[in-house]
Amino acid sequence: MKPPRLLLFLALATSAALPVCPGATVLFPVVVNDRWGFVDNSGNIVINPQFDRADVFEGGLAAVRLGRWGYVGTAGKLVVNPQFDRADSFSEGLATVEFSHHLGFINLEGKYVVNPQFDDAGSFAEDRAAVKLGHRWGYIDKTGKIVINPQFEEAAAFSDGLAAVQLGGRLGYTDPAGKIAINPQFERANPFSEGLAGIRLDKRWGFVDKTGKLIINPQFEGVGAFVKGLAPACLAGRWGFVDTDGHFVINPQFDEAASFSEGLASVRLAKRWGFVDKSGKFAINPQFDEAMSFANGLARVKNSGRLGYINASGKYVWNLNK
Repeated sequence: MKPPRLLLFLALATSAALPVCPGATVLFPVVVNDRWGFVDNSGNIVINPQFDRADVFEGGLAAVRLGRWGYVGTAGKLVVNPQFDRADSFSEGLATVEFSHHLGFINLEGKYVVNPQFDDAGSFAEDRAAVKLGHRWGYIDKTGKIVINPQFEEAAAFSDGLAAVQLGGRLGYTDPAGKIAINPQFERANPFSEGLAGIRLDKRWGFVDKTGKLIINPQFEGVGAFVKGLAPACLAGRWGFVDTDGHFVINPQFDEAASFSEGLASVRLAKRWGFVDKSGKFAINPQFDEAMSFANGLARVKNSGRLGYINASGKYVWNLNK
């Protein structure tokens, strides 16, 4: 049983909308006739569809592709000209970009803060970014200084002060100084959320705290992240939601389930996706081929190959059929 699908449209789009500061302009990527543009949260086109691909806005910029990747501002003008082979969303004021088969980081002005030099790289989180040199992963700070030497077979982003890393084929967690906080012992290891992280031992998932102590014994076939005290968990092929004691609050009944976001969680039942509230009651009935989590008041959904956005009432704000 695979872990819950958290970013369902990765093959078609890029990433889900990220939360923004109150008062900030919120735009959402849409595709019309194979061209990407942006709408506001009322479904009005703000930036006409013109790009080969488009990512979400973060820090006032969104990665767009016109042959190559660059960045557009909320007014629709290119702020960073298309020049990169890869361009990720901004995170903590920096974005990962690829140029000539090497990765570096630019600031919001499009200037290199860390020159392309890595074989692979993740985004910044908690002032650290995972980078790959040769066959090993380490971490840099925002000046590009290596603060944790490349030594890991795999390395994830920091969350709650720890990052999952792999050594000798097993996963554990490192702190920001590079000290192993939880010894590599797990088959799989998820990011920490609300002080707990999903881990897999002997093909079963449970949760540990930041000391590595098992808080919920491995018993599930899959788990997601805790959000406000609830996490998706799979038992006997069905997904429900457990509390921090490992007890099901919403009984296993779904074919798939994602973590809660903005009070709702996307779940799949009989090949259709809908949304439940924290009581397990359907707030939006299963009706979509695919559905992402809510962010900034809207959720991206897909029906019959068409992407749209709905609000928390289940009403389409943007629908390609209109």
